[in-house]
Amino acid sequence: MKKLIIQIPCYNEGGTLAIALAALPTEVEGFDVVERLIINDGCTDNTVEVALENGVDHVVHFHKNHGLAKGFMAGLDACLRLGADVIVNTDADNQYDAGDIPKLTAPILSGEADMVVGARPINEIEHFSSLKKMLQRAGSKVVRIASKTNVVDATSGFRAFGRDAAMRMNVFNEYTYTLETLIQAGQKRMTVASVDIGTNGYLRPSRLMSSVSSYIRKSIATIIRIFVVYKPFRFFMSLGSLLLFLGFLLGARFLVQFLLGNSAGHIQSLILTSILIGGGFQVILVAFLSDLLSVNRRLLEDLQYRIKKQEYDGGNNV
Repeated sequence: MKKLIIQIPCYNEGGTLAIALAALPTEVEGFDVVERLIINDGCTDNTVEVALENGVDHVVHFHKNHGLAKGFMAGLDACLRLGADVIVNTDADNQYDAGDIPKLTAPILSGEADMVVGARPINEIEHFSSLKKMLQRAGSKVVRIASKTNVVDATSGFRAFGRDAAMRMNVFNEYTYTLETLIQAGQKRMTVASVDIGTNGYLRPSRLMSSVSSYIRKSIATIIRIFVVYKPFRFFMSLGSLLLFLGFLLGARFLVQFLLGNSAGHIQSLILTSILIGGGFQVILVAFLSDLLSVNRRLLEDLQYRIKKQEYDGGNNV
């Protein structure tokens, strides 16, 4: 019996949740059971009451607000425990067209993908400013390079996970799960598909984007952290090589001045050269150490996956 669970992370969504729930399908091709789950991320309004009044099957409770990423992971864990074969994540503001859920689940059911991301028509969304559209495209391009996937809309929260893929997910970032899960999928050699989806009218401002400057700052910090965690050798080796290059460049300049007899006024350059070269070698050493830590992390993640498999599926196909 195939089960689909549609999860919705919620933080004070009483004003829009009923609309989002009403749009969700009760039947989806390929599934015998379709259930709905919300994550109560420390809501202080009537979100839970609205959910129960609209027939939600399951509610995961946090007493305090833990943020979108932790709410998302708590939802995945609950869905796996409830026996979901496929999990669809969507938003409580009805941003995404729920009628496209079969588009997300079809590649997983057919075995063509482990994870599917809905690609919004960014250029056609009227309430997105030109700057936000540009940032969305730029961010998606960076994530495609880092994850080695061809996902068009990396920040889309409308996505589906096969059971096995959901067990392999980990999110360390507290800001959002969208970028990190894609990087992980690429690192773990999962097949990630992108499908075009529709969007609905604008109901409320984005909770993740309180201002453009805040969005840019947090997005850059998130991407840098993802590179440090998942591409540590490349990150630190690139930084160390840059410091070495600058040091040797400055050192060559001092050597030229020394040969010309003008070294007396360039002692500061020699000091800076020593600092840059020394720092470069230290950062390169960190690159090798971080690579060893990365290997250890992958081993721990594999162990975690096996434990989850044992716990959720009784050890089948471990």
